[in-house]
Amino acid sequence: MREARAEVVLRAIGRVRSDASTVPRHWSVSDVEGALVVEPEYEGGLAGIEAGQKIVVLFHFHKSPDFSPGLLQQTPPGGAGPRGVFTICSPRRPNPIGLSVLDVLGVEGNVVRVRGLDMFDGTPILDIKPHITG
Repeated sequence: MREARAEVVLRAIGRVRSDASTVPRHWSVSDVEGALVVEPEYEGGLAGIEAGQKIVVLFHFHKSPDFSPGLLQQTPPGGAGPRGVFTICSPRRPNPIGLSVLDVLGVEGNVVRVRGLDMFDGTPILDIKPHITG
């Protein structure tokens, strides 16, 4: 039996701020610096984030065109051919959610200064999580 799809509503907890006019396609090749400006009501959630740490940021691909079934397979830049959307980092996804691992440069109130941005100025931040390895 197929279950009915539930609507999921997410609200931004903040926005990315950056002066960069262009950003790399992936955080792993980015040296772009900027800030995560968290809404004041969520500032307490930043307690414990410190310079030198890495954090995982989930964000909304707010500038990505709408997804269509024809995009289930896409050819990534430099790719040898089409691959399933769930095997690549394309911003054109059924749910336009991105993930980046960023270096924390500092925290001042509700602003987290970071390096490694692959997000545009104004990108909605959905969540921030610790980067845990091993």
